[in-house]
Amino acid sequence: MNTAADQSPTKAPKRGHRLIADYVKRLDGSPGVYRMLDDTGRVLYVGKAKNLRKRVANYAKPTGHSARIARMISQTASMMFLTTKSETEALLLEQNLIKQLKPHFNVLLRDDKSFPNILVTDHPFPQIRKHRGAKKAKGHYYGPFASADAVNRTLNQLQKVFLLRNCSDAMFDSRTRPCLLYQIKRCAGPCTGKISEPDYATLVRDAERFLSGKTTRVQAELAREMQDASDAMEFERAAALRDRIRALTQVQSSQGINPRGVAEADVIALHMEGGQACVQVFFIRAHQNWGNRDFYPRTGAGAGEAEVLQAFVGQFYDQKDPPRLILLSHPIEDLDLMADALTQKAGRKVRIAVPLRGEKAELVASAARNARESLGRKMAETATQARLLNGIAEAFGLDQPPRRIEVYDNSHIQGAHAVGAMIVAGPEGFMKSQYRKFNIKGDSFTPGDDFGMMKEVLTRRFKRLLKEDPDRESESWPDLLLIDGGAGQVSAVNQIMEDLGVEDIPMLGVAKGIDRDAGKEEFHRTGARPFALKRDDPVLYFIQRLRDEAHRFAIGTHRAKRAKAIGATPLDEIPGVGATRKRALLQHFGSAKAVARASLDDLKAVPGISEALAETIHGHFQDHG
Repeated sequence: MNTAADQSPTKAPKRGHRLIADYVKRLDGSPGVYRMLDDTGRVLYVGKAKNLRKRVANYAKPTGHSARIARMISQTASMMFLTTKSETEALLLEQNLIKQLKPHFNVLLRDDKSFPNILVTDHPFPQIRKHRGAKKAKGHYYGPFASADAVNRTLNQLQKVFLLRNCSDAMFDSRTRPCLLYQIKRCAGPCTGKISEPDYATLVRDAERFLSGKTTRVQAELAREMQDASDAMEFERAAALRDRIRALTQVQSSQGINPRGVAEADVIALHMEGGQACVQVFFIRAHQNWGNRDFYPRTGAGAGEAEVLQAFVGQFYDQKDPPRLILLSHPIEDLDLMADALTQKAGRKVRIAVPLRGEKAELVASAARNARESLGRKMAETATQARLLNGIAEAFGLDQPPRRIEVYDNSHIQGAHAVGAMIVAGPEGFMKSQYRKFNIKGDSFTPGDDFGMMKEVLTRRFKRLLKEDPDRESESWPDLLLIDGGAGQVSAVNQIMEDLGVEDIPMLGVAKGIDRDAGKEEFHRTGARPFALKRDDPVLYFIQRLRDEAHRFAIGTHRAKRAKAIGATPLDEIPGVGATRKRALLQHFGSAKAVARASLDDLKAVPGISEALAETIHGHFQDHG
């Protein structure tokens, strides 16, 4: 990949289309990616071109641009260029840079979480479980599913039908009696020999057939087995098979859309209204609907349907494997090019289509209807949120409605496993991607000291902000701080902020009122008398929701930390002893105390423990004895 020189003109600095015209003189017809930057070096826009000279020359024209493009050109103070070997490579690079740089005038997919799969592990008695992230574990993967809820529902039903275990391998190896799932007919009990390996393999085969879309064959075989059992007067076995057939039918009916003519596809539909966009994605796998999900991309200050949908597709599949077929509600700008790029990425043929009739068109129409309804709900919620933020500004005397509210809370049990939590809310509601948790170190205060904990959390939070964004150019700086507490907490936090040199952020303490009754909260501000809002004030309900969400997040973080600590052993402190070797040691000796008392020869006898590691383990316990 070659980089074109970014040389500023020697004459007086130019801007806009005249500046761009100077760059055009130094460009050739290579494919590549261009960036437009403002006076501060902030990237305004990232684009790709089959021919950089021709594409950039369009921006050099003084007229004929949309309002959005005209604004972008007027703010352009410099440009950068990267040439590529092909337009396909330029398209992939463009989408990658957009996700990294988040330019203001580009369409941006804001929610880019991975999607869960179902994993059937590689084991003599395979486990079936939910899996998210890189596919590192050995086994067969089925997905993606739209959400964890969609996976959990399917797994719940599959347990009823196929009786596959969901326990970990360590739990499977250590069982001496069947668990509750066996008792309630959700597991075949392979851990204690309640089913043979060949019979369990048959269940696994049927489950994988179902997940591959071969449901008719599975049902036919189950029906035949039920009839055979009935003919042999094995009525208990026949009844069990009947229950499995019923459960399988329930799984199919709960999936809603089950297209016969579409085996594998993502159905992507866009609806735009009032400058906002909603993209609905249906996941069709194995002729089954594996859930749907809505996305609300930033529309790049006025991009059209084709540009929004193309940007969404490119960014959506940047870190995800595309299916063999992608069905779209609208044509995109470079449909064939996008299909070639995704084919190159997947290593197999990927087809993109905009269906006009038949079952595929009906799927797209269903996704489009969902997109329209979801955007309607989102816009209503956004309007309500705007009224609430205006209400907060009016109630608490703020100069303008806050765009970023940060709420802080702590959680601990007598100082143990202490954590701090920060949640964030703004014009579009809770911003969960911005939530942060803080493991309280507590070196400078007594365990259980809430003031000390809050000081540590805020100090760490704002020291980092001051380091990363001292000029407050990003959207990471809050407009309002909400603290769970009264005058004492507000005074302490105010002192912390003064010490950090951050004294211009409004702060509000929320204290529970008489009898700690919800609705009687008192609000505290620095230098002002406490006051309350009317019990039926929507702003009061909103603040209660913010406080409750912070409390929920803090409690959840605390419980996770406590659960991890409960499972901790002295083995965790030994270099080279990870989860697998820790499990092997505990299974061999029965407890961490027994490992500590073990001789060097006994440690060497454990599978997976080398002679050098055995000496390390033995030496660790000798030194800490």
